Amino acid sequence: MSKTIPVGKLTIGGARAPLFIIAGPCVIESEKVVLETAETLAAVCAELALPFIFKSSFDKANRTAGDSFRGPGLKRGLAILAKVKRQLRVLVLTDVHEIAQCKPAAEICDVLQIPAFLCRQTDLIQAAARTGRCVNIKKGQFLAPWDMRHAIAKVTAAGGKSILLTERGSSFGYSNLVVDMRSLAMMGEFGWPVVFDATHSVQMPGGGATGKVTGGDRRMAPVLARAAVAAGCDGIFMETHPRPNKAQSDAANQIPLSEVRSLLATLREIHAAVR
Repeated sequence: MSKTIPVGKLTIGGARAPLFIIAGPCVIESEKVVLETAETLAAVCAELALPFIFKSSFDKANRTAGDSFRGPGLKRGLAILAKVKRQLRVLVLTDVHEIAQCKPAAEICDVLQIPAFLCRQTDLIQAAARTGRCVNIKKGQFLAPWDMRHAIAKVTAAGGKSILLTERGSSFGYSNLVVDMRSLAMMGEFGWPVVFDATHSVQMPGGGATGKVTGGDRRMAPVLARAAVAAGCDGIFMETHPRPNKAQSDAANQIPLSEVRSLLATLREIHAAVR
């Protein structure tokens, strides 16, 4: 069973804690979309008594093609996230890709996320840890769950005291991912709260119709989310958008915002039954 850790004003993890939710649009497209999504998610999670952390990226540095939309950049992106935090009084998470991004991101965000492709980047992980913020490390698609012990050691060596570990699927041949639910239990043995990323786990990397974007099958995200909660994860990560087919990143994987409440209500029931 995971230990209890503080994340901003929340306490998450542990045997008696409710399922916590990390959710939001993949990338910051506009202030309007971000606020619309955050407001809806905050209201739904408050209604269901689920701890909530809003997620969106100011930059998607790992897009398939070089000319894909990446976001508004560090300065504008953090300003929008600060507005979400100020107006809705919610915690905020964002990705960091470079050491120089960690300090300014930590001034706004409660959780700094290490993208899966960067989960072995020692300097980046330790720069995030030295900010004192919670560090969410996504397990690389190429990594065994037991190898996450090394990422954990990098955080703690830099003085980090608050860690989340996120499962987001494993490479399965070309342009496909699968999820081994045993990974959740294996990573849970390290003692830190474990999160399941329901939407990135249904990606088909580079498998979009043009070959320039990541494909996926959002229909399977609720299926995997239900299985992960039944398997004992502490939190669920999902990307959602008011109009996912028009999203400028991960359009094939994001869950329609209108469907989130029903899914979260189901996940809450499963979590209560398991715990």
